Amino acid sequence: MQRDKNYRDLGEVDIAIRRIADQSILDSLRAFYPHASISHAFASTEAGVAFEVTDGFEGFPADIVGRSTGDVVLKMEGGSLRVRSPGTAKGYVGQNATILADDEGFVDTGDMVERRGDRYYFLGRRGGIINVGGLKVHPEEVEAVINRHPAVRMSSVRARRNPITGSIIVADVVLKVGPDSSNASFQTRLKKELLQVCREALSPHKVPASIRLVADLDVGAAGKLARHA
Repeated sequence: MQRDKNYRDLGEVDIAIRRIADQSILDSLRAFYPHASISHAFASTEAGVAFEVTDGFEGFPADIVGRSTGDVVLKMEGGSLRVRSPGTAKGYVGQNATILADDEGFVDTGDMVERRGDRYYFLGRRGGIINVGGLKVHPEEVEAVINRHPAVRMSSVRARRNPITGSIIVADVVLKVGPDSSNASFQTRLKKELLQVCREALSPHKVPASIRLVADLDVGAAGKLARHA
């Protein structure tokens, strides 16, 4: 993101980030555009835009689930967010295409959420779950914790094979450019800090076994992190 003071006084900001809008992203946008009204929306390819969040916090209020928001209705099933919308596509292309909506018209988005108090938080995609000794890990949940560190620009969490647990968690991290970012002692200290932050915020099986500092990450044409098996 290029710093241009001509854009810092905008009253409203519309930026497509195509990933979970975690608190670190929202706080960074607020700091970058201090006078702007910043919101984030949830949308799926199959059901279109489902809702918009304007309170400046990650996740979404629990009370919108089960009630109609315009013509859109949300429900939870098995931890997955489901959407019924007049904007839902008619179906997938192909003779062997799977059914898009259930009998009640709800589309399973495959996005896993968790309720904490009066709010739901996105954990990640169901298909991206990493199995660590029989315990589930959503890469996005770990990335959100790492990305909160002020020295981190972005991160990518993945699985590495392990003969005991089947998989372990490892993380690749891109640092923000700064006077110390290329300093070896700073990098060593930072990796220890990131591991400690993860230990304090996450269950033991979700803590990365190692953190690697990299120059960049593989991002697809749609702006999403490339997730490799």
